[in-house]
Amino acid sequence: MSVHPTDLEPSHVDAGTYATRRRFTRIDAAGLLSIMVVLLLLIPARLILPSLSEVGRPAVLLGIVLWCWWVLVRFNPRLMVGGPQPMRWMVLLYMVALLISYAAGYWRGLSAMEANGADRALLAAIGFTGVILTAADGIPNWDRLRGVLRVLVWCSAIAGLLGLVQFVFWLDVTQYIAIPGLSSNGVVPGFEQRGGAIRVASTMTHYIEFSTVMAITLPFAIHFARFAPHPRTRQLFIVAAVLIAGAIPATVSRTGFVAVGLALLVMVPVWSWRMRYNMAAVGAALVAGLMVVRPSLTNTLVDLFANAGEDSSITARTKRYEMVGYYFSQRPWFGRGTGTWISPQYQFLDNQWLAQALSTGIVGVTVLALLHLTAISLALISLRRSTSTEDRHLCAALIAAQIIALVVAAFFDSLSFSTYTMVVGLMIGLTGTVWRLTHPARVVRTTLSSRLSQ
Repeated sequence: MSVHPTDLEPSHVDAGTYATRRRFTRIDAAGLLSIMVVLLLLIPARLILPSLSEVGRPAVLLGIVLWCWWVLVRFNPRLMVGGPQPMRWMVLLYMVALLISYAAGYWRGLSAMEANGADRALLAAIGFTGVILTAADGIPNWDRLRGVLRVLVWCSAIAGLLGLVQFVFWLDVTQYIAIPGLSSNGVVPGFEQRGGAIRVASTMTHYIEFSTVMAITLPFAIHFARFAPHPRTRQLFIVAAVLIAGAIPATVSRTGFVAVGLALLVMVPVWSWRMRYNMAAVGAALVAGLMVVRPSLTNTLVDLFANAGEDSSITARTKRYEMVGYYFSQRPWFGRGTGTWISPQYQFLDNQWLAQALSTGIVGVTVLALLHLTAISLALISLRRSTSTEDRHLCAALIAAQIIALVVAAFFDSLSFSTYTMVVGLMIGLTGTVWRLTHPARVVRTTLSSRLSQ
């Protein structure tokens, strides 16, 4: 179905004047979010505005602009979105917790490096929440929602293709990408040998980040491969899904496979038996193809899980628990200060929950968990409200993204990587979108202001 039925539902925009939600404008929230996705996934993470950190990435700066745009709209009752939106309150709670920890850090006293880290973390949080709020309140209808997700899938497929080229030919094509006005921050992941295979990161900063972003977007590629309106379009999305799925083993990352397993755990119950058989067949063919291209990859992947207890990357993580407990006990409630645990200065934790506990304390960890749990709750409510198989499948994919985010945060410093952070922010915001679009009250579903809809 190319047009969602509720997109054509009339909304009262003025005295005696009605319009449908499927309105076309030159620029809207969905368009800006799509541009953000393109900048995020297709421009290598190393390219930033000169003299800036990762906050200087064009996509992150656009997220900050979106936050400012959302705030300014709130001052205009003719533009302000009417009706409740639970995600607004969770974002407010999240930002308040970060600000309290930010203030607690300065109260403790910060070194120059810690102060810079705190400022960077706050700016990154503004970009992160800007994407959440813009998606939750700004996407007007199901058609524009699907448009943003299609852009996400195709950009992910291109990033996956670049990763596969790196993996097969040992050629980093991203080093030839140059954007006028942007300079390199010097962080180039390159190729890392692991077992009998190499690890690739495509346009992103780290192999784990690449694998988790691909795992998050894979359910949406499958969604369009199943529900796109035309057979040829469905075939193209099948290709996109194969590229995304094929890129995950190329990262040689346990975290990526755990993320895919979590996604399947959520998606399989909403699939028909025929869909399950088809996905099993495609997965088997994909694994067979990778075994032909890189025969050593299979043994490497098996060893990742069979010998996980002896892997230095895991034992190093567990050895840090005592150190984390020592620092955490000093400031358990609000932490050392937002963004002040700087891994190169202190020690890499490879665990976002531990980093969050040290930086923002129990309050920060609780609020971050609540942000994900609220997103899951909104998507679950939307799934129950939905009457079509397509809508239910989309809501399940959003639930899968949040469960992945909750779990993989224990495997790497997830919010330290801007591509992953902004993609997760978009996923959180879209749960607010589907909650609004499936709400039984018409005034909540519309993106018009409450004053105009009366």
